[in-house]
Amino acid sequence: MIALISYASTTQRTSKIKRNTNETRVTVDLNLDGTGKTAVKTGLSFIDHLIAAIGKHSMIDITLTAISIDGILHHLVEDVSIALSQSIDTALADRSGIIRFGYAVVPMDESLAHVAIDLIKRQFYNMQLNLTEGAIEGIPCEDLEHFVRSIIQNLNACTHIMVQYGNNDHHKIESAIKAFALAFRMAADIDERRGDGVPSTKGVM
Repeated sequence: MIALISYASTTQRTSKIKRNTNETRVTVDLNLDGTGKTAVKTGLSFIDHLIAAIGKHSMIDITLTAISIDGILHHLVEDVSIALSQSIDTALADRSGIIRFGYAVVPMDESLAHVAIDLIKRQFYNMQLNLTEGAIEGIPCEDLEHFVRSIIQNLNACTHIMVQYGNNDHHKIESAIKAFALAFRMAADIDERRGDGVPSTKGVM
């Protein structure tokens, strides 16, 4: 059973989502035009840290709480990521007036990550995190890859994430997350010259 309750403001780019399943309970309250304030509690410190980094560098205010029902880490990581991404998609609404495209290159010590985003409502992703270790901060790398993949799969956008090089997996994924946040901030920002127009020759996103 999955119960997804979502709410989007008609005047502000905000949303609230509750994702309740037999495996987890996740609640997200989000403001795209915030100041980067976050309050995240998933029970997984490194996931909390990655979401806080997304908020900080994208300037999105994020309040997120999650509880595991079945005690399975993979389910918790997945549902947190899906709920966060769906909340961002909901807050974007029809995406009129946005810049639409964003990109960033972020170094973290020896690692370097590239991200490019097109907020067109046409899902596609290419993800190359190039993680090589078994786990980062106690979380299996396959679950961390699934965390990032679930974000970009549910964003309803075209997203390319590539870690170009690096030796430390912690640095690799953190540089990728920060690059994603910066690229998203650029793409989602309001284009003052465009006004309320849709940034597409089709006239729709």
